[in-house]
Amino acid sequence: MSAQDPPHASGPHRPDQRHPHEGANPLRRTTDRIEAWCSGFLLLALVLGLPIASVSAGMAAYGSALRVVQAQSAERHQVTARLTPAPDAASGGVTDEKQKVLLSWVGEDGRQRTGTAYVTQDETEKSTLRIWVDREGTMQDPPMSEGDAMGTGWVIGGMTAIGVYVGFVAARKTLRLVLDRRRYARWDTEWDLVEPQWSARFRR
Repeated sequence: MSAQDPPHASGPHRPDQRHPHEGANPLRRTTDRIEAWCSGFLLLALVLGLPIASVSAGMAAYGSALRVVQAQSAERHQVTARLTPAPDAASGGVTDEKQKVLLSWVGEDGRQRTGTAYVTQDETEKSTLRIWVDREGTMQDPPMSEGDAMGTGWVIGGMTAIGVYVGFVAARKTLRLVLDRRRYARWDTEWDLVEPQWSARFRR
């Protein structure tokens, strides 16, 4: 090489040759970069969205259930009812170790009310039973408690968290499926161009 030749004019490192920046992968395709960015976005959405969504849904469910608790507590009250065994209690009236009994009580309007219920063996030995009735004097189930409302909030919050995670997994799999289809299509196109040249080597 003469002294007039510019340095590095020949050889593997020409000045006009572009090199990938440090850390770049020359084999990385555009679809790989799209998948990496979308996966990162989905993961960020999962990390931030899952607790926010589950807590918000749980609090909303708890608030709604708590309003039901307050409404039922205001509409229902306990009364003392007289207890007598039902006539058919001895003939098929027992369910899950409970016996059917007749109940009678006086409503707030002074009218006599009657009803039936299934009670345990210990309760059948008593002459009276505390029951829940509404303002019309109709027998009702006990009102929901605040613990029931809190349990509802936890269940809804947990189900929401599971739903968000399932949505993340579904979105991730859908993304992979779409990108894989694009990759396969591109591979087929490139193979259609390369295959004739590759096959020609064996026909010489």
